[in-house]
Amino acid sequence: MAAVRKMKGKGDEVQQEEKKGVSFSPATPARVEEIIARTGSRGEATQIRCKVLEGRDKDKVLRRNVKGPVRKGDILMLRETEFEARPLDRKGRGGS
Repeated sequence: MAAVRKMKGKGDEVQQEEKKGVSFSPATPARVEEIIARTGSRGEATQIRCKVLEGRDKDKVLRRNVKGPVRKGDILMLRETEFEARPLDRKGRGGS
């Protein structure tokens, strides 16, 4: 799917690859370990605990808010592993 274009370098030919289509930013896989509760003003998000599987923060457990269907054992692709979601208060809603 990638087109290869030949370019002239300093006295020799250099091949440069042109990629077409969708490109994604680097992401880190994480496995859902626990579903904590629903959150958001209408319950549209779920707070979970997930374990990072690769990268610099491998084996780190994070608290994240996830929108959409999710269940224990799912693999999420996280764009960053630096920040965590705030813990929920006793009522099950996000803190203010």
